[in-house]
Amino acid sequence: MRSSFVPPRQVKIGDAAAFVGSTPRAIRHYHEIGLLPEPERGGDGRRRYGYDDMIRLLWIRKTADAGVALDDIRDAFATGTASTGGDSAEGVEGILERLEESLAEREAELRRQRAAVRRMRTEGSRTGLLSDFVTERLKSLPEGSLRQADLDSLLVTERILGPLGAAVQATRFVALATHPALREESDRIDAAEEALDDGVAVGDPRVAQVAAERRAFENALEAAIEDSGLGADDDALFDAWDTLHPATDGAGEADSVSALEASGWMPYDFSPARRRCMELAAEPAAEPAAEPAAEPAAEPAADPSVRENTAAQSHRVEPSS
Repeated sequence: MRSSFVPPRQVKIGDAAAFVGSTPRAIRHYHEIGLLPEPERGGDGRRRYGYDDMIRLLWIRKTADAGVALDDIRDAFATGTASTGGDSAEGVEGILERLEESLAEREAELRRQRAAVRRMRTEGSRTGLLSDFVTERLKSLPEGSLRQADLDSLLVTERILGPLGAAVQATRFVALATHPALREESDRIDAAEEALDDGVAVGDPRVAQVAAERRAFENALEAAIEDSGLGADDDALFDAWDTLHPATDGAGEADSVSALEASGWMPYDFSPARRRCMELAAEPAAEPAAEPAAEPAAEPAADPSVRENTAAQSHRVEPSS
């Protein structure tokens, strides 16, 4: 006896979703992102799904359940159908190959991310945000000798000038951490600069005074860096960087930004007086003007009577009154 069941030639979205174990909302999303072509619509204006649509939906469901991103599935289908045809055995193999490549790339990226997180935990959350080239410069310091503000400053510098610039700036914090007197003086001047708030006029004498103190401190810090041999370490930094990153047409760091760009993007809450103080501190100290050399006086004529008269005057005693 022949079965009276006749399978439908097309089904509506609800039936299609029920068959593949999905939802109508998910299928509509597949249409929106280009993963599943829009099917033809029936006389009632509703979508109708045929056999090929159902096969595509089953593929999507299986690969998505395997953890493959929908974008990767879409790209694999698009490439496969354009080259060999997604329905052919060769096309299916190509799709699976591309999906495996995509998963391998994601796996490598996950390993990189995990290694970065592990490094942050090992180095400390803030220190771990810096590149290896910078943290290597700080390895000799005792734990806790760097302040949060020091690490934040290095993070900003690395963003602007790259790892080499931050590693060179780290020399400053190494010197401060190993010279308590300089650190104390640095704190004092920092506090004086912060006191130059919006209530202080740009022409206030304190602005120039604090700028002079800052300039003198920077000179003392530079001398301490040279005396302790840290300056020579900076030379080694440049050599190490050149070895790791040979010059390529003067190109800078890919992830760094220019100082000009950073000045417009990185906010600093500095008052006009404080900005003026920074400008003055950066200017070279004014040297006292040298007095013009006096022209040598003409030698008097070698007259014996003149010499005798001068000698007599030099020994003359004024009469008392």
